[in-house]
Amino acid sequence: MKHCLVVDDSSVIRKVARRILEDLSFEIVEAEDGKQALDLCRQKMPDAILLDWNMPVMNGLEFLSALRQEPGGEAPKVVFCTTENDVAHIARAIRAGANEYIMKPFDRDIVQAKFAEVGLI
Repeated sequence: MKHCLVVDDSSVIRKVARRILEDLSFEIVEAEDGKQALDLCRQKMPDAILLDWNMPVMNGLEFLSALRQEPGGEAPKVVFCTTENDVAHIARAIRAGANEYIMKPFDRDIVQAKFAEVGLI
């Protein structure tokens, strides 16, 4: 079973993402900010990360930059999931190492399609 880390400061978003991803046969771990997520990655590197942009403590972009410098940190497929929808934000995310980008609000079809595009399904 593939392991996915869901990183979002909203418990509602984490719960919705968990339901969708568990239906797609992922084992889920949750974090509410980038620092907590980085600590979890250092314990066990996930196969996939569904990542929010705007969070306290350490935002998604800061987390992604730090993740990609960790041993094994190049391996997880990272899908940004955020309300930031302008081209500049998307370009910054891709340059920082994101594999794909999902806009909030999202549904099962969108998540499934994006995870399939990056080879996770």
